[in-house]
Amino acid sequence: MSGAPQLSRGWKTRGWKKRYSLWLLVSLLHYHSAAWAVDDAMPSNPTQETTATSAGPTTTGRVARAMFTTAIVDREPVDAIQTLTTDTSRVFFFSDLRGLAGQIVTHRWIYNDQDMAEVTFKVGDGARWRVYSSKNLLPDWTGTWTVVVSDETGQVLNSSHFEYLPAAPASN
Repeated sequence: MSGAPQLSRGWKTRGWKKRYSLWLLVSLLHYHSAAWAVDDAMPSNPTQETTATSAGPTTTGRVARAMFTTAIVDREPVDAIQTLTTDTSRVFFFSDLRGLAGQIVTHRWIYNDQDMAEVTFKVGDGARWRVYSSKNLLPDWTGTWTVVVSDETGQVLNSSHFEYLPAAPASN
């Protein structure tokens, strides 16, 4: 096949993690980096606030809302989920940031005490900045997933969890 592109032997022998990382990078670029940040001046909802309580350097910023969702529409989550089954393979994590103008904020996706992805955001100049990241899940990755939101100093601003459960068997 002279017209077909040939993959190098190195590509074929690399592990699945490197191929998956490349696929994830291409997917993120395809979905406009799977991360949007939007400056908006809307009041916060104090009943949904989450702030850091750890000792050490403090940040003036906070996460006003943080949630897992099945989709983002108009820069807002369509639902808030705490469990997801393997018949859904993509999940989003949304966070509404306050007082973090000009800083770098990170979403770190953790499964089985292993970092599975890290997405960083440069927060703009607004008082409110909404960002989200997404993760494509394999059916074998059932269990507890965590996303840790941290500022540029590494201070944890929020930690949220969801359960990825096996889908119910199809009934005949």
